[in-house]
Amino acid sequence: MTTRLYYDSDALTFTAAVIAHDGDPTRVVLDRTAFYPTSGGQPHDTGTLGGVAVVDVIDDDERIVHVLAAPLDLGPVEGQVDADRRHDHTVQHTAQHLLSALAADRLGWETASVHFGADRSLIEFDTAAASDDELAALEGWAAAAVAEGLPVTVGYEDAAMASGLRKPPAREGIIRVVTIEGLDRSACGGTHVTSTARLGSIWVRGSERIRGRTRVEYLAGQRVLAAARGAVARLERLAAAAGAAPAELEELIPRRLEALREAEVRLEALERELATHEAARLVAAVPAQADGARWVVEARSSRSPAALRRLADAMRELPGAVFLATRTDPPTVLLAAHPDSGVVAGARLKEALAAVGGRGGGSAVLAQGTVPESAALDRVVAALVPA
Repeated sequence: MTTRLYYDSDALTFTAAVIAHDGDPTRVVLDRTAFYPTSGGQPHDTGTLGGVAVVDVIDDDERIVHVLAAPLDLGPVEGQVDADRRHDHTVQHTAQHLLSALAADRLGWETASVHFGADRSLIEFDTAAASDDELAALEGWAAAAVAEGLPVTVGYEDAAMASGLRKPPAREGIIRVVTIEGLDRSACGGTHVTSTARLGSIWVRGSERIRGRTRVEYLAGQRVLAAARGAVARLERLAAAAGAAPAELEELIPRRLEALREAEVRLEALERELATHEAARLVAAVPAQADGARWVVEARSSRSPAALRRLADAMRELPGAVFLATRTDPPTVLLAAHPDSGVVAGARLKEALAAVGGRGGGSAVLAQGTVPESAALDRVVAALVPA
């Protein structure tokens, strides 16, 4: 059995004894520990045991298993919990209790599940939707509770006698109860701050609908400041790249995006015009077959797929023109034909591709497909182009 020091103490340095290995000397069981195991949505602590890194902490009923980066012998050991990670998780967990209590009491939203991630925390509420006004109100109520500095206390009660709990306890006997004065009483084994004032601040960032419920994202404590600093830094980098002040971006970016869209339209028109002229030049440069078709072949082309498609679109508008192009990365084939060329693009290409294990097809005037390997491209060309 492992005594859980974190239940009643904030101490992060402790002495203990390694009393067992859980099948491997890198998985140790202590007689007592300050390391919090992954439980109740709160991630595990990290730190060191006897100078060896603790990479995971597992709740194994009455034991806690510490997974280490290297083996550790049985006997006395000193443990050190990572203070920054513990404090962050403690703040996120207490903020969740506060938000869940306020949401239930004032909005009627019951908490279905929680998740404390590395960079954001989530509460899934049993409500179909959350408006911006409701989220803003929830954030405002939380800010008021932080400003009040409400005491957060831990006690032990008989589950059968405990009253006013947020949810019925999942176990019988003595339970650990975390209380936010005047707001919440919850059975919980997690770590918590001693006052809502120690949360610093809470930012409700938004919500999304999932499985008929609403998932709310929030940040608390130093995560709020880190996110704000990150956002400001990104804004300043964008402003510098745009040659403007951050305050000017709100007006500048939409204007430049519109100018970019207009330029893209003009560029597309020019590229299509260029493709039309190039198609005419290429078709005029090849002799007509006996049936009148003029085959333009561009094997292993270095053009982009978009440029080949524009050229193919232009080719199929020219009487008698047939355009065949291949690319090696990935191995693809494109075939375009004017209706009077006598070439039905889709049917011809599908047949040629099938012969080499490829796949594809299309309409009578435009078709494309792929082959398993580049070496097959030449065989497709040979099969399609008249001798």
